[in-house]
This record gives sequence, C-alpha cells and structure tokens, in this order.
Amino acid sequence: MFKHLKLRDCILLQHITSTTQQNKTTRSLVFAAQKSATLSSPRPTFLCNGQPLFSVMARKSFFKQTVATFFAILASYALFNAFVYCTDTSSVFSAFPVDPATVSSVVLAAGNNRTSSPSVKVFLHDLPRRFTYGVIAGHSAARGLPISDDADVSLLNYPGHQHMAEWYLFSDLNRPESERVGSHITRVMDPDEADLFYVPFFSSLSLIVNIGRLGQGSSPVYSDEENQKALVQWLEEQEHWKRNNGRDHVIIASDPNALWRVMDRVKNSVLLVSDFGRLRGDQGSRVKDVVVPYSHRIRTYQGDVGLDNRNTLLFFMGARYRKEGGKIRDLLFKILENEKDVIIKHGKQSTESRRAASQGMHTSKFCLHPAGDTPSACRLFDAIVSLCVPVVVSDSIELPFEDVIDYRKIAIFVESSLAVKPGYLVSKLREITSDRILEYQKELKQVKRYFEYDEANGTVNEIWRQVTKKLPLIRLMINRDKRLVRKEHDCSCRCAN
Repeated sequence: MFKHLKLRDCILLQHITSTTQQNKTTRSLVFAAQKSATLSSPRPTFLCNGQPLFSVMARKSFFKQTVATFFAILASYALFNAFVYCTDTSSVFSAFPVDPATVSSVVLAAGNNRTSSPSVKVFLHDLPRRFTYGVIAGHSAARGLPISDDADVSLLNYPGHQHMAEWYLFSDLNRPESERVGSHITRVMDPDEADLFYVPFFSSLSLIVNIGRLGQGSSPVYSDEENQKALVQWLEEQEHWKRNNGRDHVIIASDPNALWRVMDRVKNSVLLVSDFGRLRGDQGSRVKDVVVPYSHRIRTYQGDVGLDNRNTLLFFMGARYRKEGGKIRDLLFKILENEKDVIIKHGKQSTESRRAASQGMHTSKFCLHPAGDTPSACRLFDAIVSLCVPVVVSDSIELPFEDVIDYRKIAIFVESSLAVKPGYLVSKLREITSDRILEYQKELKQVKRYFEYDEANGTVNEIWRQVTKKLPLIRLMINRDKRLVRKEHDCSCRCAN
C-alpha cells in the first residue's frame, strides 16, 4: 500500500499513525524521544519498505524535525478551523441536531444589535396640516363629526385601522430624542444635515376617508386624489426634493392602493409598503423599498405556549369573496367549511368581528392566511401575536424583516395548487405532532415583538433599521444620476406631420 510513498511521506504517516494508536500527549512524545537518544546501541527508529531510515547519529536531528512538524501541523489545523471550516455554518447546523429556538435567538440578536457607527440622520418634513392632522379631521367630518376651523386638530385621535404604520412612525419622530432609545435613526432639525427625508403624509388613512363620503351638501368633504396631487406638487417645490429627484426621501404607502394616482412621480423614493401587489416593477421592489407589517387588529395573546385551550385545528374569519389572487378564498371555503375541528366563516371589519376573531385565534392551533386582493393581509400578523401557527396560502407573498426572521420556523407555507385539493390541507395539519406545534409557538413568542407597533423596541425601530440599510444604494443612485449625460431626444422627424 505504501510502496510508492516518498521517504518523508513514510516518516510522517508512521508518526501520525503511531500517535493516534497510542494516544500520547506531546509531552510524552518528547520524553520518549529524549530517552531513546541516550541508548547505547544504535537501532533504526522508523522503517519504510523494511529499510532502516535513521541511525543513532541522526536521531537528534529527527527529533527536531518531528517537533517542528508537529507544531506546523498544529498551526495549520488552527488556521484551517479559523478561516475555512467555520465560514459556512449551515453545514454544521444540517449535520448536527440543533435546538431551533437557540438558532432563532442568535439570529434575532444579531439583527437587533446596533453597530458602533453613527445613526442615520433623518429630517421630518413639516408638511401643511392638510396632509397629516387634516386627514384625521377629514375622517371625522366624513362620519358626521365636523371639526371647527379654530379647533386644535393635533389633539385628535388617529383612528385605528390595519395600516397604522404611518401614525406610529410620525409619532416616533415627534418624540423627544431621549425617549427614542435603541432607534437606528436620529431626527435632525436642519435639512442640510440630513441623510434622509421622511414625508409623513397619512396616505392610507386618506384613502379610507376617500372622495365617496359626502357631507350635507353636494360637494365631497374630502378628496384623496386631490390630496395626492397637492402633496406631490408641494414636494416638487422643495429644494431638497429637487436636489436628488426625491431619491433620499422616504414615503409611506402601506395600503396597496395608497398614492395610486401619483406613484409614478414618487417612485424614486424609498417606499414603505405592505406588499407589491399593486405596484409595477419600475415602481417598487425589495431592493429599493421596505416591506412593513400590517397593524394587527386583534388582542395580543397574553398566555404562554401550550395546547390545553386550543381545541380548534384551523381557524379563519374574513371576507370570502376577493378579487385577483384572493379568489382562492372561495375555493378554500368550499373545501373546509364542513371539516371537523375547522372554523372558517365570513366576517367584516367591525368591533364585534374583531372580538370573535380574537377568541377564535386564541383557541386554535393553526390560523389560515389565504391571499386577499393582494398577496398579504393583516391576518398573518393577527395570527403571529395570537401564537396561532400561520398557514400561508399565498404564493407571491412578500414578508417584512426577512433578514432577521426565518418564517419557516413560525409558519407553514402551502402551495395554492395543493391547498385547493379536497382533504389535502387538513390531513397535512393533522399529521403535525403536538411537540412540533409547541416548537412553532415558542418561535412565534420570540419574534412577536417585531409585529407590535406599541413595543418600545418593536416594529417601529425595526422599520427604521430596514430604512437605514437602503442608504448605500440611495447614495449610489444619486451619484450615478449626477454623472450620467442625458440628451433631449430630437423628435422633429417624427413630429413634422
């Protein structure tokens, strides 16, 4: 077997083999070598193909080579572990059993720690009142509660709905800096110091107020479309918007239909959206924009993990008939409505429906999340804060904060074509063991705060962290725009006739 080995290879092979078989320490090897050096009769120390390799006179030299070789191997092993073996931890995790909760905790902690670099400076645009508190006043007026012209609208309460991120971000920037502990951004009062500019238009609430809600006369109390146009006109008059064509501005449009009329005029900005279902590829993308969670509309579950009070297998309550991708809901209703231990029923946005949904989610093991008019909906986030394992049937869904949350650990994703097969979905859920459900619940409890807008270190801080990660790309695009040469197209040949 060792016939063709070189002399040094034979020496090293026999040395390593001998060390492994005898399991001696380095100190023992040294002692043995010194002792053999004092023997009076010369004997061959190593053999290769039956021939003696060293005489007594060569033993001291060999000992030095052995020690040097040992330390060289040791150093190589250390370098290999430090720079090669540990760079890809995925192979380690796949080869050895790992507690999922432990892995999740490490990943989440890594995503939450602030670096030592200075926080990003954000300037809050002081918009005319019509775009902020004026929208709240319009909401009240459209519901028969008109606000007098001299009233202090800043005292009005922002009405609750599923796209309240715009209110929480606006409120956060208006808090004293001392209260914004752990934030990844710092508000500055001088726009020339700012890295980014935040536009606090309540675009989602404006859409709810809408033009269709009329006052006592024939004129509408409020027009969302007119407000959109007025906002963009105001922005385009601002020096800091014109400076970079809006690329360093952050605009929230969390309702999928928000800013629909003017989207092409603000698409250069960083958009905060719930998904990209209504946006073209040239208007929004994961590269440029940030996906933000819906505001959950049911009570957060205050209990611990466990299945004692969760007797329902699968729960869903929401609109049965939707457009586009949401048509799958009607199919799921037909398949699931007669299944044992499954509650699936039609519901609308109301206090009574939210109360029923809270009760249903808090007493169920799994909560169904089918696509709506767009791929996402608030029920996913309702399920997360209920510790009810989400079952997502929405093939094109985009999810927030995926750099710190592995959604496979907290949710089950089912392809739409399989979910609509009779018996498939329920049979798969029944196969999941109680222990596995408890693991899902533990993971949900760990990440729940990422979807709590009221948490001091919750959703708002994470949204700002995601925004700050866009800054290098923003700067790249700004610099690129400045060096490109744009030529006006001469269309005289085409327009002459």
